[in-house]
Amino acid sequence: MEAGRRGRRDVVVDLLLIGFAVVCGLMSFSSYGNDLHPVDRVPAWVLWLDLACLPVGCVALWWRRAHPLALAVGVTLVSTFAVSVIGVLLVSLISLAVYRPFPRAALVTLLAIVLSLPWVLLIPPSPVDSFVTMVSIVVMLSACLAWGVAIRSRRSLVERLREDVRRERQVHEERLGAARVEERRRIAREMHDVIAHRMSLLSVHAGALAYRTERAEIGRAAPLEPAEVGSAVRVIQENAHRVLDELGDILNVLRSGDLAGEDTGEDRSTPQPRLEDLPRLVREAVDAGERVTCDLDLPEEGGPREQVQRTAYRVVQEGLTNTRKHAPGAKVEVTVAGGPGRDLEVVVSNVLPVGRAAREVPGAGVGLAGLAERVRLDGGALEHGAAQGRFRLVATLPWPAEPSAETTENERRKVT
Repeated sequence: MEAGRRGRRDVVVDLLLIGFAVVCGLMSFSSYGNDLHPVDRVPAWVLWLDLACLPVGCVALWWRRAHPLALAVGVTLVSTFAVSVIGVLLVSLISLAVYRPFPRAALVTLLAIVLSLPWVLLIPPSPVDSFVTMVSIVVMLSACLAWGVAIRSRRSLVERLREDVRRERQVHEERLGAARVEERRRIAREMHDVIAHRMSLLSVHAGALAYRTERAEIGRAAPLEPAEVGSAVRVIQENAHRVLDELGDILNVLRSGDLAGEDTGEDRSTPQPRLEDLPRLVREAVDAGERVTCDLDLPEEGGPREQVQRTAYRVVQEGLTNTRKHAPGAKVEVTVAGGPGRDLEVVVSNVLPVGRAAREVPGAGVGLAGLAERVRLDGGALEHGAAQGRFRLVATLPWPAEPSAETTENERRKVT
């Protein structure tokens, strides 16, 4: 780290280490007067040179982060004749082990141990004193190496943990983005199903009014009674209001930014359609002029998970919408049967029209494709096609015998 980029903590640490080096250097220099290092055996110029190396070594510690190897090697060489740099040597060896790989730090430490042998030879002949001095030097320098390695290992561990946290955050953001995209796709499918169903009802009623009016103008039918016009207008108004309400709910979700489950303080607990709402859906189709018969063979209590019920509802809704678009006036049969341990089967069938209806309601043509994807995500299968003069839309959805408590809880959270 360059001096210009040092933080306050780095400056304080450097000043403390320099103070430590000064104290150790002065204490080591004072050893010249004891019995192990008689001052009369050392020339005076060596003493002054030794003492002069202390401030130079302390100043050099300022660059211990940027150039730890050069500092450690230089101080090791100087320590062969200057005991005042012992504190600088200890700090430089620790810094080398912290900022450089272990092999380099170990080689420099070994060099410092080898170059310390002349100081052992200066001790008066005494095997015990020589052994104790040599062991002290080895232990002291090895401890510096071990301390530096421990600091480096700890910093590496902290950095890896931080990297893991950053990576986990990135993965979480990616999952969050994927959840938002999937939620937007789900909302798009909901929007298609709901709006297409309601708009087809509006189109049927408006088309019926226009047709009766045209027939009355050319004298082929009796004029519409005010009660008939009022009833048709009320149905159109009611369905238009429902379209706006349901579209508003969807747009509120899109604008809230709460597509991945964050809590924004808004109430989005709009009731989702279930199997028990199918009779109401059929009544709306009948009120719009469709000929629909519905047969529900379901247990009185319990039902499949919420997502499956919602998908079954959308299958019936899409089937009725397609009938109004492509086979207006055709008789429609809706059958929903199933139970725990058996699959839930939803069948919507109608008689194929002869030719193309003159007033066929336009559409995007992607309803069945989106419906097939929805059924597949729920673990079911969707089949559709014409056979024996009828068009059949058949969805098979899973209905486990006894759903686990965990699955039920997950579904409850998903719905709410």
